Amino acid sequence: MRVMVLVKATKDSEAGIMPSTELLEAMGKFNEELVNAGIMQAGEGLKPSSQGRRVAFDGPNRTVVDGPFAQTNELVAGYWLWEVRDMAEAVEWVKRCPNPMPGPSEIEIRPIYEMADFAEVMTPEVSELHDRTSEKLADR
Repeated sequence: MRVMVLVKATKDSEAGIMPSTELLEAMGKFNEELVNAGIMQAGEGLKPSSQGRRVAFDGPNRTVVDGPFAQTNELVAGYWLWEVRDMAEAVEWVKRCPNPMPGPSEIEIRPIYEMADFAEVMTPEVSELHDRTSEKLADR
């Protein structure tokens, strides 16, 4: 099962306050454990939302909104992509994670849709398109 593990933003991360050397070292060691266990597939920290953009969709219309964005606790400051046996294993790994922020913080775990989840609506054409895209990504 693949999961996206989302590190929620805080006032400090949105202010662009960089983590301490100690926190970077602790997170580096944790990431190394994840890689060695075959769990971590990808992961990165994100710059503050003040450096981001949102594109709002309404039918054919697109509106670009510059950051920063309100509701700091709803923003994402970083992520991992993990391959785990089940949600319980993902929770156990997150519980081992160093606190990713200087103060109180939160990490969210979300299962990723797999192609099998779309079996009811999957046509051969859509399946072929997905396969071609997946092959191109794998070639990178």
